[in-house]
Amino acid sequence: MAQRSPVIVWLRNDLRLDDHEPLHRALQSGAQVALVYCIDPRQFGRLPSGVPKTGAFRAQFLIESLTALRESCRKIGGELVLRSGKPETLLPALARELGADRVYFHEEVSSEETSVEADVDAALSDIGVRLEGCWGHSLFHSDDLPFDLTSLPDVFTTFRKLVERDATVRAPFPSPMKLQSPSVDAGEIPTLEALGLTLPLVDERVCFRPIGGERAAMERVTHYVWSADRLRVYKDTRNGMLSVDDSSKLSPWLAMGCLSPRRVWAEVQRYERDRVKNESTYWMIFELLWRDYFRFVAAKEGDALFRARGLQALELPWRDLADASTRADFDRWTSGTTGFPIVDASMQELSASGFMSNRGRQNVASFLTKNLGIDWRAGAEWFESMLVDYDVSSNWGNWLYSAGVGNDARGFRYFNLYKQSADYDPNGEFMRHWLPALRNVPGAGAHRPDALSRDDQRRFGVMIGTDYPAPMIDLYDSAKVNEAAYRRAVGATRDARPKSRAR
Repeated sequence: MAQRSPVIVWLRNDLRLDDHEPLHRALQSGAQVALVYCIDPRQFGRLPSGVPKTGAFRAQFLIESLTALRESCRKIGGELVLRSGKPETLLPALARELGADRVYFHEEVSSEETSVEADVDAALSDIGVRLEGCWGHSLFHSDDLPFDLTSLPDVFTTFRKLVERDATVRAPFPSPMKLQSPSVDAGEIPTLEALGLTLPLVDERVCFRPIGGERAAMERVTHYVWSADRLRVYKDTRNGMLSVDDSSKLSPWLAMGCLSPRRVWAEVQRYERDRVKNESTYWMIFELLWRDYFRFVAAKEGDALFRARGLQALELPWRDLADASTRADFDRWTSGTTGFPIVDASMQELSASGFMSNRGRQNVASFLTKNLGIDWRAGAEWFESMLVDYDVSSNWGNWLYSAGVGNDARGFRYFNLYKQSADYDPNGEFMRHWLPALRNVPGAGAHRPDALSRDDQRRFGVMIGTDYPAPMIDLYDSAKVNEAAYRRAVGATRDARPKSRAR
């Protein structure tokens, strides 16, 4: 019998062996399988705001994930092949070298990624190699939705109710027990230095430092769900901002594809059978549905996801970073020196760790867009660069939502930072943890240190304007100004729409 031609599995944000349909299909062919990851230089360039597209935290997590995946491949007889360059050039060259006749991969939805897919497809077609895509980054498969993507509901709740009623989650694919790869130069896993990046100095305040890789992902699942038994209280604690186990913290591994949402779903089903089924166990799935929704929105809306006017076509007068005063305000936001402790603590956590709680993300996004009035895309780019768990669809979808120009918009809604502090950090522990200047301010005084009397400031060792900055703006007045601009934009948009004709 003639030996089958080798096949290639092209990896991107799917650095795992478990629940991996492209790998499963490749192995079913009976051919040798080359798992290939391309270090694309375009992912390590600069964004329009000037920050690195992939910052040091995510790059380090990527390096760890590649290292772990290579070890896993070798344990079952295979190999992870690394190449540096553009996939549309590297994959055809490798296919020629191996005599491969097809390439399997997981499909993406955003414009940069789909453009690369199209270029790879064209280059492979020129040499007679077939490119076969699989859907595999969401909980629900796109083919199983009870509607066409072009008819995706504009409101999340409608989407959720439809899929919960009419769709079924597919079972995860099993992890392979054996892998045979063709003989080829494996290539080197890059260092941070080779990528032009350097991690910040270790900060003793950092509580959560995720390690990349599939094994680390499953260790976190096992710890959170089973050992610590925190899934049963997830809904009640998920807004916590300081404790590592307040929330699942699975997002870095989901974003890099070291863990599939269907594997999380399967673990939740098992937990519900073996321990307890309650509102918290459902809420874990609820959050995965939000992740799905943003991915499907990205697939439907395309480049509209990245436009200032968003999905609502609102022409808001966003402040631009080209203006010096705007840049100065933006720099205070990124450095965590705004004078609003809940914002500053969250932003300093991000700079030191590459991570921020979901509650923190909502607060800082609201402040940037609803109080400072700065173009929301600058904030989205900062998160893209800094976050270890950056995901195109979720990041940009959440920023659209926060800016009031995305799906499910509900008018001008801003976060009252003083109330947020009181509700989610009532004793000021999170803020004192990240803001040393406030370490001696007792209890709720950390929410508004500028409201302390001069005598109390001296007593607690935090002189406002010297040891800790005064608020850079008035929280309420700035919100009123931006709300007025929002209402004018909404009115102008309505007036510009064609009037319906009487029948």
